[in-house]
Amino acid sequence: MTRDERRVVSPWNIANVLTVLRLVLVPFFVVCLFLPGTGWRLAALAVFAVASITDHLDGELARRYGLITDFGKIADPIADKALTGAALVCLSVLDELPWWVTAVILGRELGITVLRLALLRHAVIPASYGGKVKTVLQIAAIVLYILPGVPPPVRWVVMGAAVVVTVGTGVDYVVRGVKLRGVARQARGE
Repeated sequence: MTRDERRVVSPWNIANVLTVLRLVLVPFFVVCLFLPGTGWRLAALAVFAVASITDHLDGELARRYGLITDFGKIADPIADKALTGAALVCLSVLDELPWWVTAVILGRELGITVLRLALLRHAVIPASYGGKVKTVLQIAAIVLYILPGVPPPVRWVVMGAAVVVTVGTGVDYVVRGVKLRGVARQARGE
């Protein structure tokens, strides 16, 4: 099939609209999280939950209905990192989560993003199962920190698991990236 025969996918599709919605929800989440009172805390949790659900839903719709676009490939990871990053930074600013946890998770996310961009002309590092587990653990840990009344040990166990998997998958991405770059170089005869 030639390029002209392929179906052109509009960037204005439901998957991309959900991605943009997730980005738009981030400031609302931040405002709700900083306002005092249990009601606002639960509102922040609701906004975070809706945004997190759109993360799964937009990818599922894009794959199932062939709605994958260049815009989505760029905007989806940005929206994911904006939501998670905003939650972690806000929780650290509120002195509910140690800054080192936020620094480790965001440092890994930034490092892997830079690695992926650096390797983009050589190869694409596909998402791994570990990356999906990392995302689920991070979301679960953040939910436990936002939710009022959760015992601190429960929060720490889940966040600890999220940090361990985040670092482990980061190391895995670096190893796979180095291998992919080597394979790409060999294929080009360098």
